[in-house]
Amino acid sequence: MSDVDFRAGSAPVPGPPNNNLADILERVLDKGIVIAGDIKIDLLDIELLTIRLRLFVASVDTAKKAGIDWWETDPALSSRAARSALRDENRELRARLESLEDGTQQENEETRQTEEARRT
Repeated sequence: MSDVDFRAGSAPVPGPPNNNLADILERVLDKGIVIAGDIKIDLLDIELLTIRLRLFVASVDTAKKAGIDWWETDPALSSRAARSALRDENRELRARLESLEDGTQQENEETRQTEEARRT
């Protein structure tokens, strides 16, 4: 049986399009697609709320070509970024600890010198 239905007195019904969903999705991801929209809520010509929506659908390679790579630096999405963030935090904490320890040592030396000066 064919995909086209021939009924008496009616035109042939076309079959499914040549492009299947996978082909369409591949083309969209390869080229990218941008969907943009604004939602505004006004009351008596006074703007109460504006929501701007931007949606960029593309493959990772296409997004990188467009200069979009936020997922590589977001610790929630990238284990490399999470390790880097943890390393940076550890460096900052070690530097703060060293400065606190240095400050405490200086205070201790000043206290000793003051006590020695009182004794003499």
